[in-house]
Amino acid sequence: MVATLMLKLGISVKDGNAYCGPVEQSDTSIARAIHVDRRVVRSTINRIMQVPELLSLFSRVQSMLLLCDAAQEIGCSAIEVIPTDASVPGIMAGIMNVLSNAGINIRQAVVSDPQNITGSHLIIVADGIIPGDVMTAVRGCRGVASVIIK
Repeated sequence: MVATLMLKLGISVKDGNAYCGPVEQSDTSIARAIHVDRRVVRSTINRIMQVPELLSLFSRVQSMLLLCDAAQEIGCSAIEVIPTDASVPGIMAGIMNVLSNAGINIRQAVVSDPQNITGSHLIIVADGIIPGDVMTAVRGCRGVASVIIK
């Protein structure tokens, strides 16, 4: 469980230490973020170091900037798309086609947790304001259950 939470935070493990990007993170700061004792974090890091498959995964994890909360400050719009069924292929392609045909430039598109089909959603950050008719077209794309303006 702690390892899963570390993955969600984008924590990588190298040389027995935890990192977020190039910045080393203390066991205490990670423990505070995921609400566990620091010794649990240290134990998890030690276990990751001992299991080659885990170390292979955790040595490649990278944190990523998500622009949706800062979209307005950089002159962009952010929407969240909830799929009817995330296992249906082509949902993102249909949405991107609508936005492209409307001349809207995409700054970022992120699918959250594609392994969790029931909780998966798409966040799109686009230049400027997405017009209402384009939002309606996005809502009408195959596989789209709802669209939330962030």
